[in-house]
Amino acid sequence: MARVAVICPDLLFGSNVEGALRAAGHEVTRYDDLAGVDSPDVLVVDLNAVEAAPLPAVPSVGFYRHTDVDTRRRAEEAGFDVVVPRSRMARETAALVERVLAR
Repeated sequence: MARVAVICPDLLFGSNVEGALRAAGHEVTRYDDLAGVDSPDVLVVDLNAVEAAPLPAVPSVGFYRHTDVDTRRRAEEAGFDVVVPRSRMARETAALVERVLAR
């Protein structure tokens, strides 16, 4: 079980991400932004909703609207470990988190 910080102000999508991670056995805390995030094992960020950079030494997954190529590029340049479209995040939430934990 990992401690996962989810930064996703979208109530519905954030709840889906949280539910998938809890079902996979993770402890999940939701935030509206990076303020207050305290020592997670993994960081999951809605890149279109918040300006966020990965935390040093914390594996990170960012997701974005599939039409927003610039956001994807900026996230990759900023150092997010995995950057995927929102649709893939919806389908593979737990697997993506497991992937960054295994690194």
